[in-house]
Amino acid sequence: MNWTLLCRLVVLFFVFSFLGWVMEVTLKYIQYHRFINRGFLIGPYCPIYGAGVVMVTVLVGGLVGIRGGTPGEIFLAGFFICGALEYFISWYMEKVFHARWWDYSRKPMNLNGRIWIGNLMLFGLASVAIVLWIDPLFFRMIEKWSPFWLHVAAIAIAALLVTDYVISHLLMDIVRREIDAQEGDSTEEISRCIHELLRDRNLFLRRIHQAYPELQARPRAVMERLDKARKEFRDANRRVKELLGEMARQRKAGGPVEELTAHLETAAATLKERRTRLRELERRFLRKEDE
Repeated sequence: MNWTLLCRLVVLFFVFSFLGWVMEVTLKYIQYHRFINRGFLIGPYCPIYGAGVVMVTVLVGGLVGIRGGTPGEIFLAGFFICGALEYFISWYMEKVFHARWWDYSRKPMNLNGRIWIGNLMLFGLASVAIVLWIDPLFFRMIEKWSPFWLHVAAIAIAALLVTDYVISHLLMDIVRREIDAQEGDSTEEISRCIHELLRDRNLFLRRIHQAYPELQARPRAVMERLDKARKEFRDANRRVKELLGEMARQRKAGGPVEELTAHLETAAATLKERRTRLRELERRFLRKEDE
């Protein structure tokens, strides 16, 4: 991939990041009847859309010595690439900033609330339209740019996005510290507190509250307790299965099973106690759809 093509892809990335932002803002305006600056970054762009378009364009657009994909291949590329990208971004932001920023748990055929079939179908269809019709038009237009201005535009876009990312990361880190400082009895309660705190802060932090109205806090201490309870439950369940297997082997060999029976009863009681404890924590710390 040469430098000129890379610069063109940077511009393509920026164009579709902006168009993705426009779509998000429009949809939220229809839903909430007010302007909401969507996205992790401050500026008018959602890089997840630009990244998806660039990845699909490079993979099945015939740009780098690879043949162009058929409509079916393009659809599948958009379906899986954009879906994987959205899933990863959701997971990454939750792990780094300790909150679930969007949630599809109430949607049909969703995967852990991070992606759902409706969006995946739209990603696939949009990819077909972009690769077959919009990309050719875009590349014909950008071929007319002089190399100098193309390079200037690409460098300016990269500098803008890096600066915005650094500032936005610092702001989101403030939100993360606020989340981890909460001592509520449930994540629903903590989430309400976080929204109230952000609503009363400066303009940039209020923007985060508005951009992610469904923010669900995941404080580190809370998630560590939940992860520990899940591990203890899995360990207890594994122990019961091991004892059942050992008893079956002993019976087959005609050996005594009384001692194993006693161990199994103890292990089963432990499993029941840990299951009860895990369910109680999930009721307190997770929405019903996440359990």
